[in-house]
Amino acid sequence: MLTDTARVHAAAWKRLFDDFLRARAEREGAPFREFDIEGDYLVYVDGKPRYDGVRSFLASREIELPEGEEDDPPESESVRGLGLRKDGFVKEVMARDGVEAYPTSVELVRKLREQGFRTAVVSSSHNCAAALEVAGIADLFDSRVDGVVIDEMGIPGKPAPDSFLEAARQLGVAPERAIVVEDAISGVEAGRAGGFGLVIGVARKGDAGELARHGAHHVVADLGELLD
Repeated sequence: MLTDTARVHAAAWKRLFDDFLRARAEREGAPFREFDIEGDYLVYVDGKPRYDGVRSFLASREIELPEGEEDDPPESESVRGLGLRKDGFVKEVMARDGVEAYPTSVELVRKLREQGFRTAVVSSSHNCAAALEVAGIADLFDSRVDGVVIDEMGIPGKPAPDSFLEAARQLGVAPERAIVVEDAISGVEAGRAGGFGLVIGVARKGDAGELARHGAHHVVADLGELLD
């Protein structure tokens, strides 16, 4: 929604699961069925905390892995190992390529703040703070509820509404008087489940219909549409 990290995360998930699925298929002598960005990433992974994303996708392929331990290495075949491996891929790309913010998203947030609105960023990513700093927009938000905070507080991530509700609490605003802007289906579902006054879906992935079907009150292709 703010930075072009969805592309980075999607590529990292594909790299992770294609490597995992290919190795598994070779061991079992079974056909390799690749991880599909549109059919798998958007449905099972996008917007969710990384371990939830791992569990959700594996369940869709009827694959069971042990949960693993906190100190599992990234190369281990466990939910935690796969999640950590994916996180390493994301850090690798961010360090190499940087992070670019969407100009219209930044402009909209700046205008809202000039009008006295308080703003929060809600993300399932553990790399959210780093991405905001690299993109130069960390100062645009009064609050941040990200993957690190979600873990520390022990609250469920999207599509549960808890992360959005925590952000609203920190901003001192009732959910029904707050707006959620999301480009992930799980985030739209979370906004509606939390009873937020307006849930805006941003269809950068060509999924306007899906965002509306999962609860967005209004869908735009780009936040620049809200600037006029």
